[in-house]
Amino acid sequence: MKLLRWGFIGCGEVTEKKSGPAFSEVEGSSVVAVMSRTEKHARTYAVQHGIAKWYTDAQEMIDDPDVNAIYVATPPSSHATYAIMAMKAGKPVYVEKPLAASYEDCARINRISEQTGVPCFVAYYRRYLPYFQKVKEIVEGGRIGKILNVQIRYTEPPRQADLEAIANHEPLPWRLQPDIAGGGYFYDMAPHQLDILQDLFGVILEARGICSNRGGLYKAEDSVSACFQFENGLPGSGSWCYVAHESAREDCIEIIGTEGQVSFSVFDYTPIRLQTNQGEERITVPNPPYVQYPLIKNMIEHLQGLGVCECTSVSATPVNWVMDRILGKF
Repeated sequence: MKLLRWGFIGCGEVTEKKSGPAFSEVEGSSVVAVMSRTEKHARTYAVQHGIAKWYTDAQEMIDDPDVNAIYVATPPSSHATYAIMAMKAGKPVYVEKPLAASYEDCARINRISEQTGVPCFVAYYRRYLPYFQKVKEIVEGGRIGKILNVQIRYTEPPRQADLEAIANHEPLPWRLQPDIAGGGYFYDMAPHQLDILQDLFGVILEARGICSNRGGLYKAEDSVSACFQFENGLPGSGSWCYVAHESAREDCIEIIGTEGQVSFSVFDYTPIRLQTNQGEERITVPNPPYVQYPLIKNMIEHLQGLGVCECTSVSATPVNWVMDRILGKF
């Protein structure tokens, strides 16, 4: 069995709560190094998590012979740079979502992966969670008949941390800086929703949107409406608002069929709601403590020659294409 010795580029919140521990829980995998541009941050993270080495330079860590796989957990604007550095060094890479801050950067990553033969995987972990696997089972099992339409609805009020930063004239979180994130919260959160739907219904071939800044709190878009069509002809639509009143809060995807409908959340994991001629059923499906564990396990087994992981950079790229089309980037 091939032993995977991971180096983390970035050691923020996502590595603490969603992914980091999973790398050491899978047989034949361990974390041996971590990198942050801030020396104190890198050193503290390494000590707290029992990681042997820490770096402030990504290239130095990638060149470390003890590191043979790379996890990129930085903001999207640096994903392409670090992923390409890793692949050119012959080391497989796992990148946080979205794959990059633009469709163009995704294409660059895919070209290097093809040229080097080094795989690049992307953290669209919801595909692998039991909650969404249950939705897929309902849809593909024909329980709601032929699928007619898909709707995404996501609304939330402004986040308190953002309001405080604005009030105190402090720098906004990177997720609200389009040059770093690719857009606003739409570019950060909608990828999970769009990836789940494309995993269910195939690639989206047409997409267009209207974007606006209605709250005036920051420069990035805060309200988005879009329509799109999958390769099988299925139409869909979406609306996103990140500056609404609390009373409008909603996290829902609704799939409408000839024999019923199923609705579910993407971030709250509220019970799946299935409505058919037999009545209404609410289905609770628990997820593992570290939500990225099923995907990370599948990816590591792929690298060990024990399975196949389909959550690659190629499969992730259509999400960026759709978002860039909706935001009018091209």
